[in-house]
Amino acid sequence: MDACEVAAEDIELEYVNAAGIRERGPLGRLWPVRFESVRPERRFPAFRGQGNWCGWYWSATCGGHVGYESWLERDRLMLLDFDPLVTGMASQPFRLSWAGPDGKRVRHTPDYFVRRNDGRAMVVDVRPDERIGPDDAVKFAVTAAACRSVGWDFARVGTPEAVLMANVRWLAGYRHPRVHRPDVSDRLVEVFADGAGLLDGARRVGDQIAVLPVLFHLFWHRILTTDLESGLLSADTRVRLGLVREGGGDAVTSTAAASG
Repeated sequence: MDACEVAAEDIELEYVNAAGIRERGPLGRLWPVRFESVRPERRFPAFRGQGNWCGWYWSATCGGHVGYESWLERDRLMLLDFDPLVTGMASQPFRLSWAGPDGKRVRHTPDYFVRRNDGRAMVVDVRPDERIGPDDAVKFAVTAAACRSVGWDFARVGTPEAVLMANVRWLAGYRHPRVHRPDVSDRLVEVFADGAGLLDGARRVGDQIAVLPVLFHLFWHRILTTDLESGLLSADTRVRLGLVREGGGDAVTSTAAASG
């Protein structure tokens, strides 16, 4: 199939709905399904000698577990969870198939389906550049064209930037709502209103052992922020109010959202 000529009716889609029932039909008919809420189209295997690492990641965005089939997929899932524009996601959401040049069916299961806060959808495939063979390239091209035909975005992503990923992995350890303490959160917002060093600001609020987990939780929710790409988080990292205040909202009131 020429990716430039893909139509939604040329692509068959198969998925497992929330009730566990397998559904099948043309993409042109099924695209309105809320795929961020479906079950994985296939199982995540685990066996002796397995070359990849499968597992389940608890997503603060979804309030539940989302599967992955490699450490790289887990990292990309973590970045999606950290993205404030993402409101839902599902792993292995469906299987696409289409007729190949020889008449045989070509099948491809994307890694993630993502819903954004504006309602738009994005399909994500995770594969490093060096691991894309000719057949993979064709599958990604056809999948991208199929997504365009129904108004979805498509992204093929590889290995994330190392410093950003290290910082996000650290902050992910504090993503759960149980970390949130409203009284400490409000004081942190006050202390960092004009910017301050990470450890100095935490000490001004109270015992750093009790305060730092809450501070990192506010980082996760973008109520507090810093440059996460230029260096690893440290005692001297400069911290300021994040997207909530910058977007015109009330950061003190919005700390309630950090409880999940």
